[in-house]
Amino acid sequence: MISNEYIRSVISESIETKKRLIETETETIMSTAQVLIQSLQQGGTILFCGNGGSAADCQHIAAELVVRLRGNVERRAIPAIALTTDSSILTACGNDYGYDEVFARSVEAYGRKGDVLVGITTSGNSPNVQKAVAKAKTQGVVTIGLLGGSGGKLKNECDHSLIVPSTVTARIQESHILIGHIWCELIEEALFPEKFL
Repeated sequence: MISNEYIRSVISESIETKKRLIETETETIMSTAQVLIQSLQQGGTILFCGNGGSAADCQHIAAELVVRLRGNVERRAIPAIALTTDSSILTACGNDYGYDEVFARSVEAYGRKGDVLVGITTSGNSPNVQKAVAKAKTQGVVTIGLLGGSGGKLKNECDHSLIVPSTVTARIQESHILIGHIWCELIEEALFPEKFL
C-alpha cells in the first residue's frame, strides 16, 4: 500500500539524483549548452529525437525554444524541431523501412552541417536514436546524447554525452527535463543578452 513514507522516498530519490548530477555533470551541461548556442549563433537548428517519455521530452524542449520558456521574456523564435511529432512520417518510415530508421530518415531530410542532433534515451541503447546519430555524423551534424545509467552504446557514439547518474528511468527523465530547461535558459541569455540586463 502506498504511504506518505513511500512518496517521501521517491521525492528524496529524485533530489539525490539531482545532487549527483551537480557533482558529475555541471561542466558537461555547460559545455553542451555552448555547443547548442554556437550552432544557433551560426544559423543552425537543433533537432531532437527519442522514444516514449523521451519523445515527449523532445517536444517539450523544442516547444520551449520555438515559443518561449519564460513568460516575461519576449524574443524571436529559436529554431528547434522534435523529430517525434509527424505521425505520417513516423508510420510511413516504420512501415517502409522499419522502426529503427524513423529518426535517421528525418535527420537525412532536415539535418544540415552545423546543426545539432540531441538524442534522448534513458538507456543509451535505443537503436533508432543510434541510427539517427550515425546519419547525423555523415551530414556534419553535431551530436549530443542525453543519456542515463552507464550511457549505453551512445556514450561513445555521440560527439558529446551527458549522462544522468541513475538507473531509474523516472529519475533520469526528471533530470533530462531539468537539463533541457537549463539549456533553454542559457540559450536565451546568450542569444538575447539585452533581455537580461
